[in-house]
Amino acid sequence: MDRVQISVFGPANSGKSTLVNAICGQEVSLVSAVPGTTTDPVRKAIELPYGIGPAILVDTAGLDDASLLGPERVRRTKQVIDTTDIAIVLDIENPSSKELLDQLGQADIPVVPYEKGETVEELLKTVAAVLPKNGQAYITGRLVAKGDLVVLVMPQDSEAPKGRLILPQVQVIRELLDRGCTPVCCTPDSLQSTISGLKDAPALVITDSQAFKFVNETIPADWPLTSFSILLAGAKGDIATFVEGALAIRNLKPGAKVLIAEACTHVPNTEDIGRVKIPAWLRKRVPNLEAVVSAGNDFPEDLSPYSLIIHCGACVANAALVRSRIRKALLAGVPITNYGIAIAALQGILDRVSLP
Repeated sequence: MDRVQISVFGPANSGKSTLVNAICGQEVSLVSAVPGTTTDPVRKAIELPYGIGPAILVDTAGLDDASLLGPERVRRTKQVIDTTDIAIVLDIENPSSKELLDQLGQADIPVVPYEKGETVEELLKTVAAVLPKNGQAYITGRLVAKGDLVVLVMPQDSEAPKGRLILPQVQVIRELLDRGCTPVCCTPDSLQSTISGLKDAPALVITDSQAFKFVNETIPADWPLTSFSILLAGAKGDIATFVEGALAIRNLKPGAKVLIAEACTHVPNTEDIGRVKIPAWLRKRVPNLEAVVSAGNDFPEDLSPYSLIIHCGACVANAALVRSRIRKALLAGVPITNYGIAIAALQGILDRVSLP
């Protein structure tokens, strides 16, 4: 589902950009003898051989950048760790590289040392050998099987991109087709007529989380129900941790501070699920609750002020990012859940939904 992210780390002028260009077969990163030429992470989408497949290759700034902006460049380089599946590290004996290796080890990220003179072919074969195999094979997990009828309820409100479906909807539809299932798509407005037109009960109903309450009240009680966000929680996160985190909602005290963590950056509107609807539902239960939003890479380093973290479905982020944030939350002792599971808990149907 995700492109594997392969990040290239090392001291300044250790050959990171040259290596990235060699792998890509084109000039992706500017190469210069001047230290600090690469300032921000440079990402390149690429298809790699030897079973690696679709990948994101990331060139980073030098770990020992001593320029005026060096500390900020190093900070951004270390942010890349959160989204890294495999790290290629140059000049591993350098003190800055050794410090990085400790951080990669704590995050359980496979490391491939690169020695000058090693061919790209040799390097990529080593990368393929350590490719992580974690994560479920399908977004829909074991909830469906070949031949199943699946109903997808997809609101097309102002949050939906004009003329397009949102990424999780597209991914799930394609996956259902690949698995030999029959997807039947509708909006909440057409759900009742869709139900009336079905000859057999579906194996699963998948809805956008914000329509959970309506869909639950509309479909028969014995039809399995889940949401796109919950499916992503299983594919990219940790269902058990997220469910436990959602249960912490009942323990929130008046004035509690809750972090709404978004993996992407977008311009919100009046129907925004994370910035508007979830905080409103929380405030119905918890007086004076403060909802703080972090978007993109702006995930707080200090999580101690928060009583709960509610993470988005991370449809445009990889599993490494979600799992790094789960790890940080657990280390800080802060419960963490995701949009779909939190909404199900807030609407009193968490026991009703099917988890992948």
